[in-house]
Amino acid sequence: MPTIPILMPQLGESIAEATLVRVLVEPGALVEAGADIFEVETNKASMAVGSPCAGRIVQVTGKVQTSYAVGSNLATFEISDEDALALGFSESETAVTAPAVTAPKATESLHFHFSEEDNITSYQPKVEPVVGGLPVPAGATGASYISPRMRARMTELGLNASDLAGIAGTGAGGRVTVEDFESFLRSLEQHRLTPASSMRIAVADSMRRSWSRPLATVGSPVMLDALLAHRRKTDPKAGPALYAIRALAIALAENTAVAGRLVGNRIVHPQAIDIGFAVEVEDGVLVPVLREVDKTPLVKLVPAYNKLVEQARARRLPHDPKHPGIATVTNFGTFGIVWATPIPLPEQNLVLGLGAGSKVPHWSDEVNQFIPVTEAELTLSFDHRTLDGGGAGRLLARVAKLLQEPEKL
Repeated sequence: MPTIPILMPQLGESIAEATLVRVLVEPGALVEAGADIFEVETNKASMAVGSPCAGRIVQVTGKVQTSYAVGSNLATFEISDEDALALGFSESETAVTAPAVTAPKATESLHFHFSEEDNITSYQPKVEPVVGGLPVPAGATGASYISPRMRARMTELGLNASDLAGIAGTGAGGRVTVEDFESFLRSLEQHRLTPASSMRIAVADSMRRSWSRPLATVGSPVMLDALLAHRRKTDPKAGPALYAIRALAIALAENTAVAGRLVGNRIVHPQAIDIGFAVEVEDGVLVPVLREVDKTPLVKLVPAYNKLVEQARARRLPHDPKHPGIATVTNFGTFGIVWATPIPLPEQNLVLGLGAGSKVPHWSDEVNQFIPVTEAELTLSFDHRTLDGGGAGRLLARVAKLLQEPEKL
C-alpha cells in the first residue's frame, strides 16, 4: 500500500509556521477520514490537523513543542491505492513524497537549523503545491515572516522588519527568502540614495517601536472661545497647547489608571503627572517634559514651557535623569491640520492632539439661533490594551470641559 506524508497545512494566509502541541495518535494506529491526528498552535489560535482519508499511521516524525514551517513533514501515513489517486498521488510516486515537491525532513524545517542548502544560489524559488495540488499562497503584503538567519543578515546590515515592508515573499506562506532579500538590496542601488540624519533615524525607531502595540484614536470638537478670552486678559499669556497640557494633567490626576502601562497582567500607575509636548525641530521632533503639571497652576507653567520650547528648537535641552512624561500633547493645528492620528511614544500610551481652530455656526438655546464660535478638533490616541473607546471618550470629554473652564486651570 502507498504511503504519503502528513504535512503542516497552511492554517491561514499570513501563517508561515505553527507549533506542534500534541500528538493524538500512536504509530500503527488505524484512523478514519477526518480524525484528528495532531493539535497545532499558531500565534492566533489552536486547531487540529485531521486525516485526509482512512489509513494507518506508520511513523510520527514531528516533535511536540517544536515549531514547523508550512509544508513540513509531520508523519507518514499508509493509505489505499484508491485514496492515493483521489488525493492526487500517482502510482509511480514512492513513499513519503508529495506531487511535484519532495517533503522536507522534520529536522530540516526547524528554525535555527543550518545546512549547506542555506547558501544563496542563483536558484529563485517559486511557490509549489504542498499537498495534493493545494497551493500555498505567496502573500503580497510584505515581510510577514522573517527567519532567524534572515534577521541575522538584517542586523549585520543595520536593517529592521519595517525596512522590508515592500518585499513580497516568494516562500511558503509569504515567507521572505534570502533570495528575495538579496534581490531587494540589489534593486536599491538603482535608486538615488541619501543618508538619513541621526534625528530622523531616532524618530523612525521610536515610531516603529510604538506601532508594535494596538493603537486607536478618538476625536471630538471643542469650543475655544472661553480659552481665547481668558488668554487675552492674562499675563504671561499661555498658548493653546499649554492649556491642553494643564487640562490633560488634571484629568489624568483624577484617574491615574488611564495613564498607566500594561506590563504582563498588571497596570503600572504613574508616580507623577509629567506631561511632554511635541516641538518641531530640523528633520524631526523633540518632546521636552513639564513635571508635576497637575500641581502647578497654568500661570506658573508659562515660563518653564517657553524656556523648554527655546531649548528644544536650539537642540539644547538639558539632560533630565527622570523618566519621560506619561503622555504627550501635540498642537498640529499650528500647521493648519484639522484632524490627525498622532502616535504615542513607546514608553507612553496617550497622546492628545489639538487641531486648527476655525469659525463655525453653533446653535445657542439662549438666543434661539446660530451664533459663530471658534471650534477645533481634539483627538486622543491611546494604547487599546489599557484603554477602551468608552474610557478614552470620557477622558477626552473631561479635557474638553476643562478647556471651556480655563479659570480652573
